[in-house]
Amino acid sequence: MKTRTTFLICLFILGNNKAIGQTLEAERKVIVLDAGHGGIDSGTVSDDGLLEKDVVLDIALSMMAWNHGLLESKYDIYLTRNSDTLISLDDRAKLVKHIKPDIFISLHCNHINDSNIKGVEVFTYDNNELSELYAQIILYELNQNLGFVTRKPKEGNFQVIRETKEHCPALLLELGYLSNSNESDYLKGNENRKALALAILMAIKLTI
Repeated sequence: MKTRTTFLICLFILGNNKAIGQTLEAERKVIVLDAGHGGIDSGTVSDDGLLEKDVVLDIALSMMAWNHGLLESKYDIYLTRNSDTLISLDDRAKLVKHIKPDIFISLHCNHINDSNIKGVEVFTYDNNELSELYAQIILYELNQNLGFVTRKPKEGNFQVIRETKEHCPALLLELGYLSNSNESDYLKGNENRKALALAILMAIKLTI
């Protein structure tokens, strides 16, 4: 068996929180997952109390678990938060600048006053071609494998992608509308969130 050099887990201190990373191994591709909101910032909330911060953290943790179990730790994955903790946008961007991953994805859920609106959206910053390509692939996989309504990638002036775009392809992914009863019901299910996490991870596998 070929011997591969393995390094210790890299921990990057963000206030009182530590970004959790899987074992860093030479030549592995690196992913930073940003579960939006956290702590006192719940993000958007569905009519029956489903919190955006909980949904996106569970999906990020599931992506990490799929990577370890199904893909045999193909990627080094780092989380900007691994618990119900509020991390500043500045510190989330600092982590990306420190690690310089191959892709950065900020995970969110959407909300709008019109409960009929649904679907997955991806935002990039300033027409970055590589980011837009990755966004299109992720949207295609979520549509084909899970049946989500998807829209074309959009430009968005969000701090976490604005301040990380120079270091890697950076995406902000809105994983459905908690204001839509069908999508919020779907996102309640543990197995559904695992399926969503796997679909995103497999889309990344097609890109890096």
